[in-house]
Amino acid sequence: MIEALQQNNEIFTLWRRDIHQHPELGFEESRTAELIANKLTEWGFDEVHTGIATTGVVGVLKGSYDSDLAIGLRADMDALAMEEHNQFEHASVHHGKMHGCGHDGHTTMLLAAAWYLAQRREFAGTVYFIFQPAEEGLGGAKVMVEEGLFERFPCQRVYGMHNMPGIPQGEFWLKEGAIMASSDRFEITITGKGGHGAMPESAIDPTLIMSQIVLSAQSIISRNTSSLDAAVLSFTDLHAGSGTFNVIPAKAEMKGCLRAFDEQVRTHCIERLKAIVEHTAIASGAEASITIRPGSYPATVNHPEATVIATKVAESVVGKDKVNPTCAPLPGSEDFSFMAQQVPACYLLLGNGTDGGKGGICVHNPNYDFNDEIIPIGASFFVKMVQEELKIG
Repeated sequence: MIEALQQNNEIFTLWRRDIHQHPELGFEESRTAELIANKLTEWGFDEVHTGIATTGVVGVLKGSYDSDLAIGLRADMDALAMEEHNQFEHASVHHGKMHGCGHDGHTTMLLAAAWYLAQRREFAGTVYFIFQPAEEGLGGAKVMVEEGLFERFPCQRVYGMHNMPGIPQGEFWLKEGAIMASSDRFEITITGKGGHGAMPESAIDPTLIMSQIVLSAQSIISRNTSSLDAAVLSFTDLHAGSGTFNVIPAKAEMKGCLRAFDEQVRTHCIERLKAIVEHTAIASGAEASITIRPGSYPATVNHPEATVIATKVAESVVGKDKVNPTCAPLPGSEDFSFMAQQVPACYLLLGNGTDGGKGGICVHNPNYDFNDEIIPIGASFFVKMVQEELKIG
């Protein structure tokens, strides 16, 4: 760990807690973006670009030595639409909004690295500090990419990380290949023919069709997907009728999600689900449609070379015994995946703690809080990554 970052962690903690206290939802991170832009400008960044994907910020920092090489470092800024239950002084002041996933910490770690590097510039080339909006289900990374992120700020590789409760404090976990799953949210509407519950022969019962779809869809995982490939298909919201006991409804609606680690598996599962929905309805004389909702994310896939470099850097920060380079992938999803589709990338998990206290409470929990003790560790990783990728000489 870099000593100067450790010594200044009280200052970084104040930044983090200020951001935590003033959470902003996706594409609404105006205060956070202004705070970031002001600090980068204050520290003498060569360029500070704002308004990317509405509230995104990209800071450009050039080293003291010329080089055509460039890398990107990314942090997400947005909070969750949930009520905070914590009672500490830096708890959210905005009703129904909370930094329940640690993006306040991600932003602070990248800011701390920016502060350190701006003072020294002991590297050759360019670093793009990417502060991204709207990770939580809105695909802010996708919007940044579509608005020309890597055309405007071309880089050889891009790196990001996520704090992770349940991993020992200060440990880095990563792996080559898929480290986080894809996420596809779907809605199904079945239109049949309503009728009297005592005379089902005169109706086309959408509840029966709905039940058949739920059961048949399980065969996608158990019979249409290799046992060597992981995928999860869950129906989470099924609704039909209006509270009566003797009326067969005319319509039924279903919602659910699909997750996979391989793009071919993901595509195959979606195609099979669409076919099951369509043909089950047709067989019963009904109509059905399925919509894949916006906010679907591909799997986050770590590039082999970037993973080797990230492993080496992580070991230089915390020691080899605190780096797991072959961790199991997580079934959660991340829109960093859109950046990883464009540029060789590596995404790491940084242990937030396992003690059951502030570091051990899972993310997306109303009692969660980022562990400030890991700020210098994450910031040191970003700094040392720059020094490794953009070596002098």
